[in-house]
Amino acid sequence: MNRFGRLWLLAALILAPLTVISGPLQAQEAARIDLTRHPVGYLALLIFFVAYGFVAVEEVIQLRKSKPVMLAAGLIWALLGVVYAVNGRSADLEVAAKHVILDYGELMLFLVVAITYVNTMQERRVFAVLRAKLISKRLSYRQLFWLVGGLAFVFGPIIDNLTTALVMGAVVVAIGVGSYQFIVMGCIIIVVAANAGGVISPFGDITSLMVWQKGKLEFLEFFHLFLPALVNFLVPAMLMHFGVPKGMPEATNEIRRLKPGAAVVIGLFAATIATAVSFKSFFSLPPALGMMLGLGYLQMYSYILQRIGRRRDDQDMAFDSFREIRRLEWDTLLFFFGVIFAVAGLGVAGYLAQLSDYLYGDLGPTVANIAIGVLGAAFDNIPLMFAVLTMNPDMSSGQWMLVTLSTGVGGSLVSIGTAAGVALMGLVRNHYTFLNHLRWAWAIGLGYVASVATHLWVNAALM
Repeated sequence: MNRFGRLWLLAALILAPLTVISGPLQAQEAARIDLTRHPVGYLALLIFFVAYGFVAVEEVIQLRKSKPVMLAAGLIWALLGVVYAVNGRSADLEVAAKHVILDYGELMLFLVVAITYVNTMQERRVFAVLRAKLISKRLSYRQLFWLVGGLAFVFGPIIDNLTTALVMGAVVVAIGVGSYQFIVMGCIIIVVAANAGGVISPFGDITSLMVWQKGKLEFLEFFHLFLPALVNFLVPAMLMHFGVPKGMPEATNEIRRLKPGAAVVIGLFAATIATAVSFKSFFSLPPALGMMLGLGYLQMYSYILQRIGRRRDDQDMAFDSFREIRRLEWDTLLFFFGVIFAVAGLGVAGYLAQLSDYLYGDLGPTVANIAIGVLGAAFDNIPLMFAVLTMNPDMSSGQWMLVTLSTGVGGSLVSIGTAAGVALMGLVRNHYTFLNHLRWAWAIGLGYVASVATHLWVNAALM
């Protein structure tokens, strides 16, 4: 398959939530126009990096991160549209754009349901009760830092890194009221731990799922990555430990009680995740359909509670699920739109395929697999992993484990490197920001190096 055919596949699955191709890759062989040495290609790159720069200084200039990337995405595709129209190839570009729209739609629906459940659990006082219980144990901020990080590492491979970041981020905000620094440090370690935990399960991260469904690794082979993933979490956590405040949350005599139905909502959330996984595993259907079915669970249960609440005249019992949907973080969802289309546009121009060809053609698998993880922090790990799978280099299981590890944890280097970080930026705005995360990139980078070294050591026989 030529480079342009592989590039088409890359554009078709940019950032698709829990979406992979089962069986042989099916590329539509619509030829692409190579713009990697064309003024339009250079201009598209410039637009992308300028927008990225605005995202990096969001905290300073107070410009919401979705705005520059949405503008950049539109301009990049407009430039592509001009080139393809001049060459009489608009139909080819239209097909590529529609596939990206489809994939974004799946991602948006997945996120809408996940965030709605998090909002509902917050409304049912789940996180407030958890905060009260943790504070009642008189744990220090540093002890809580390790607790939330450990829970994120455990939950990551079970409910995926994105959902883990949303859930644990809400907990950190609830616990850390009044301590800006604790919230910042807690959010950073959540992203690191959730991404690290996500690589030891096919369901923990989209890149892990892609590798599993493509048949490069068997389900149990992912457990070979447990020790490297644990090192990736522990090294930065130990270094960041000293940046966490020494005190503890203020004691409170307030007794928090769950609102009626809170336990059922938690159960429905777990059932929704299981439904999404089942739709993909058993029916080969998009997980977003399973998530929307899970939203139906919540909608019907909210109706039941409303009816019971009216009969009992109990205001705490009734809740409006549509109100929780209205509280969605649209800045995050629109940021995803911008990133997806901007990166997809660069893919159509030929840059991502060119980069992958260089890495595996000239540098060799070990160096390339390590570099892919670092590059994933800037360009997002999913399109780069898909490029690797599309090229299908002849590698051992140990090398496939290495690229799974590097892409999974490399995105932790910057806040916008993974879906978990981007979602948390929206949930904990003004605390967890690009610059706050970047201040600890050195510690996360040391964890990245240590985890790769650990893998090369403990899994040397598989390389």
